[in-house]
Amino acid sequence: MQKELRNITIGEMLEETANKFPTRKAVKYIEMEFNKTWYELNQKVDRIAKGLMGMGLKKGDHAAVWATNYPQWLVLMFATARIGVVLVTVNTNYKEHELEFLLKQSDSKALFICDGLKDIDCEKVIYSICPELKTCKKGELKSVKLPELKTVVSFDNYYKGMYHWNQIADFGVLISSKEFKARKDSLSPDDVINMQYTSGTTGFPKGVMLTHNNIVNNGLSIGDCMKFTENDKLCIPVPFFHCFGMVLAIMACVTHGSTMLPLLWYTPMKVMHVVEYEKCTAVHGVPTMFIGILEHRDFDKYDYSSLRTGIMAGSPCPVKVMDDVLNKMNMKEICITYGQTEASPAITMSSTSDSAETRVNTVGSPIFKVEVKIVDPETGEDLPDNTPGELCARGYNVMKGYYKMTEETAAAIDKDNWLHTGDLAVRLPDGNYKITGRIKDMIIRGGENIFPKEIEDFIYTHPSVKDVAVVAVPSKRYGEEACAFIIPKDDIEIDKDDIKAFVNKNLAKHKVPAHVLVTDGFPLTASGKIQKYILRDKAVAELGLESDSQIVTA
Repeated sequence: MQKELRNITIGEMLEETANKFPTRKAVKYIEMEFNKTWYELNQKVDRIAKGLMGMGLKKGDHAAVWATNYPQWLVLMFATARIGVVLVTVNTNYKEHELEFLLKQSDSKALFICDGLKDIDCEKVIYSICPELKTCKKGELKSVKLPELKTVVSFDNYYKGMYHWNQIADFGVLISSKEFKARKDSLSPDDVINMQYTSGTTGFPKGVMLTHNNIVNNGLSIGDCMKFTENDKLCIPVPFFHCFGMVLAIMACVTHGSTMLPLLWYTPMKVMHVVEYEKCTAVHGVPTMFIGILEHRDFDKYDYSSLRTGIMAGSPCPVKVMDDVLNKMNMKEICITYGQTEASPAITMSSTSDSAETRVNTVGSPIFKVEVKIVDPETGEDLPDNTPGELCARGYNVMKGYYKMTEETAAAIDKDNWLHTGDLAVRLPDGNYKITGRIKDMIIRGGENIFPKEIEDFIYTHPSVKDVAVVAVPSKRYGEEACAFIIPKDDIEIDKDDIKAFVNKNLAKHKVPAHVLVTDGFPLTASGKIQKYILRDKAVAELGLESDSQIVTA
């Protein structure tokens, strides 16, 4: 168990584990040929890291990755960290204009992509944003829309203007061992090494800047709470681009020498197969994933006896689902983690040594070396136990800030370095916490953060819409989903399916409202603000979601 914080880079952490467990299995994919020991993974990372240097990536440059859980994604994470290149992770649900915004705002110099993401053709999208790519020399892109972007790399096929992943290592011959060592030695554990985009108090995604120390120590604490060792095997169906995949899964394994068994993307069948045939001891997932597994018609055909622990997180965890996972999937030591990307991400977590009641009904206690307090959202005064207020956190895990957004950073982190989460919670007398709601107008659908303003701003552009308000409604499967209340323009009939298709064509799938309701007006406060809690209650009644709204969560 952790007795002090580590002051070490991500690259050094991987090297340390490789030296400690050189012949132990580091990672295995069941869907493709990639099966590496810790020594082999470390060697692969070195080759790619030198190649990236040879391609011209300098310390502090930003490189974005837009792909599912490819082996290349995993290697890239450590290769960029080893040479001080900031990895910018892209949500795999993003559509064209979202990708363009992120690449421009992040000043990404390089972009790594796979062929396709569900209904998205990645090559087609990037050619649409940067038509110059089709005729440019590789590595010398001059884009009107993305002036900083110079290099695009494909994980899958060879395309005009793009390098292929297999070509990267060849550039390593341009870099001497002395140069490579000098680059590694120039890094500091306090350097920003990762940027993840999240919605916050506005509808615009913000780049959360995380350091080596943020990520390494959070992963170490998380693994400690699950009592991970080199004998554990973790099934990873959650996406790498999210802190859940990168920190709660990858770094928790790397810091403890545990084996990673990633899936390219989640399906219940793949999880059940990996758990049984690889004898996994742990599996991570958002509540939606576990519900999909438990409800699968072939659930009883698989053996879960090897399972011991894992994490359910990403959105409020229904108590019944936790009970079912604990009893039906043999995950007697399953834990809940609470946090947000700005906290890299874990703030509180239950431990395997906690009682089943604590692990099912709460989000645990503060993780190692992290302070937590509950304050009055209006006055900022500390509140006693059993009194709902805003949860604030302080410690090594708090982000460096939002990239190029000083005002937003100041609004999130106060002068005493407390991160204001915007979440309502209560501290119980035993030191554990329960999340009771959110101050922010955020929707969390199956682990994905959705900010209503972004959807509202887009639906406003529909020719039939006069006004729109998007609210969260309860969902048994996803925890929450978006519901759009629309006031139509005079004498125009709203086609609800057309509205959904309109959003789906232009925004990520998880942002498409599950429900569209037509209304002739919104309830307003005296100052003219929409009373969304009234709209939410109205939606629950009209849609018959009363039972969903009564699901108890930790």
